[in-house]
Formats: sequence, structure tokens, C-alpha cells
Amino acid sequence: METGTREVSVGFTQRQFPAGTHMCFVYDSETERRRVIADFLAAGVEAGERVAYFADAGTEGALQWLAEAGVACAAKEQRGHVHVAAAEATYCPGGRFSPEVMFDTLRGFRAAGDQAGYDGARVSGEMSWALRDIPGHERLLEYEAKVTGVLAECEVTAICQYDAAAWDGATLLHVLRVHPMMVVRGQVVENPFFMQPEDYLRAYIDAH
Repeated sequence: METGTREVSVGFTQRQFPAGTHMCFVYDSETERRRVIADFLAAGVEAGERVAYFADAGTEGALQWLAEAGVACAAKEQRGHVHVAAAEATYCPGGRFSPEVMFDTLRGFRAAGDQAGYDGARVSGEMSWALRDIPGHERLLEYEAKVTGVLAECEVTAICQYDAAAWDGATLLHVLRVHPMMVVRGQVVENPFFMQPEDYLRAYIDAH
């Protein structure tokens, strides 16, 4: 599915991207991660978007480092701020991960933002929750393949964060296959490993 025609700034590079772009950030530097994500979130706030950050390493810690980076943030919804929420509670309400439920969450996030007068929406999530034995975690790659279309449909721009030290190489290759764009050295580039969702699902999900 095509992303929207409205283009947005991601904050850390001058190039703009269609609203609803689905990006992955496989990082090995915490300093770079914080800089990129802080700039991405701040650009959304500056553009009048509804912005959320899903922190898996603890919301208090995220609130602290984002504030130190100069990003206005809050643990509760507040206009003009990044809303910081716990990743596991967001992705796995009721203690189970369901792609379909998360798709509804993203659609609802954008719809509520529209009703409140926001000019768009963006999110970023730490994906390390999926390393734990949470029911449904095995559907992560299916979710990542399908959410590209959902994000484009509702024009929610997203960066999914993966710590290179925490994930095995085989899984990270699959992560690359399901993200059309990737963050590399502070730039967003077209992902040469990307497979169209229907092709990926047929080859790696439906076949198993």
C-alpha cells in the first residue's frame, strides 16, 4: 500500500518522507539511538503531530533522557509533548501480543489525534519486549510485515528500534526484510533487503 502524499520531517536529516513511512533502526550505539529518536520525536511535536514513544527499558528512564535531549515529554497525554508509555503494555495489552489488536491501536491513535486537531501522528517503539516469552511474541515478524500497510493507510510515521547486541543475526535479517526504509548512520535509506509484505508472508509465514 502506498504511503500518503503529505511529506514530513524526521528531524535528523534534511530529506522529508511520506507520512506513514515504516522504518527500522538497528543500532549498536546508545548515544546515536538517543540522538536519532529524540530528533524524530521532537520533529513530530514541532509539526503539530500526535507523538508517542513506547519504552521497554522503563518509562521513567525514557522521560529523563528525552528531557535531557530537550524534548518535551509526559507520562500522560499532553498536547505539544511526546507521550511516553510502556512498550509491553502497549503492544501486549492483557499480557498477549496480537498484531490485529495493535493495528487497531495504531488506527485509534491516529483517529483520536485527528479528532483532537493534531496535524498528523508518529510513533517509535523499543522492540525488546518481543525477546521475552510473552504469548504471541512469535508473531512479531508477521506484524512487522503487515503493519507497513496499516501505517501507510492511517499515515502514522514509525521507527521500530532493534538493539543489534540483543537480537541474533538471522532474526535481524528478517527484521530488515519487513521494513521498507532503514536508519543508517543518521540517514534514512531505502532498504535493499526489503520484501513486499505479501511476498514475505508467503515465503516465511504462510509456509510454516
